[in-house]
Amino acid sequence: MDGKKRMNFLDKLPWSIIIIGCLSLGLAPFAPPHIWEKLLMLKNGTLSRPIDWFDLFYHSIPWVLLILKVMAGVKKN
Repeated sequence: MDGKKRMNFLDKLPWSIIIIGCLSLGLAPFAPPHIWEKLLMLKNGTLSRPIDWFDLFYHSIPWVLLILKVMAGVKKN
């Protein structure tokens, strides 16, 4: 996917969907947030099982999209 197509995808993706994704999938389960546990495991070097890597990837998708959309918006201005 080239840069222009990627930007077009981010432009078409509504902010509401990204924010709902971050608040639901990105934080679920909520006490404590799963993504936080996985990031701590990564920092401590205990992220070793394949399911842990999958969880980190899966729960970080909305956050990565949010960061990319913000960066794309800043780059346009």
